[in-house]
Amino acid sequence: MQVFTAVVDAGSFVRAAERLEQSTTAVSRQLAELEAHLGVRLLQRTTRTMSLTEVGRVYYAQCVSLLAELAETEAAVSSVSQIASGVLRVNAPVSFAIRHLAPLLPRFRTLQPQVGIELAVNDRVVDLVDEGYDLALRISRQPLASTLIARRLAPIRVVVCASPDYLARHGTPAAPHELGRHQCLGYSYTDRGTSWEFAGPPPHSVEVNGFLRANNGDVLVEAAIAGAGLIAQPTFLVGDALRDGRLVRVLADHALPDYTAWAVYPSRRFLSAKVRSFVDFLAAAWGDTPPWDAGL
Repeated sequence: MQVFTAVVDAGSFVRAAERLEQSTTAVSRQLAELEAHLGVRLLQRTTRTMSLTEVGRVYYAQCVSLLAELAETEAAVSSVSQIASGVLRVNAPVSFAIRHLAPLLPRFRTLQPQVGIELAVNDRVVDLVDEGYDLALRISRQPLASTLIARRLAPIRVVVCASPDYLARHGTPAAPHELGRHQCLGYSYTDRGTSWEFAGPPPHSVEVNGFLRANNGDVLVEAAIAGAGLIAQPTFLVGDALRDGRLVRVLADHALPDYTAWAVYPSRRFLSAKVRSFVDFLAAAWGDTPPWDAGL
């Protein structure tokens, strides 16, 4: 259609070929293929003149209209990809979303007023494509699925801590091997089972036991504050309690491996402006020294 309309507009195959940056032979061949496909003659051609047939005039008018609509559609789609707008579907871990994502959303709204957010919170790993999410926030050592694009948003430190009351009653462990005689509250979704892993040197694991396991970090934090035992939890959960003294860090000389907060999304190609702007916003808000680690 583009070649045909170019020939009609230019008035000759030679000038049309120049405009299209193609050879005259290629233009002539494409027009012949179009006529063969339609089963009609669109142009009457002689060595000196060229004119539209009756059906050619009808087809030309329709082509002009269709090509204009196509150009308008492509321009609209292209502009949408450049302007952040529409509904952004996000999945995030429960406690992290409540404490550190939700407070940022009004500021993002101010920066991107045309973006709405549909936030789903749970602590399972969702399938972004099957469940229709634009992106997910994940906390792990690696971004997990190799089929996803992952961008690092912030470091996540894990520390061992307990309440002053618990430590007063049961003593403070001085080394990881002493954890075996303590109540160590476990997180159900960990990939470490009933062991706590320490970064070393050298790296090593310690088997721990406790009367409580839970699939939510806030539950473990509140139980620890109440004196139930020791916990190994990220600073984004225990930071406030450490700062105000409700919890006390132990084994500070024996670091646990760090995790990372990731933004993961299905593809970098044709990444929408709403996803790109949200990920950039979170990376700037948290960074290498996230606010939840202030003063620790």
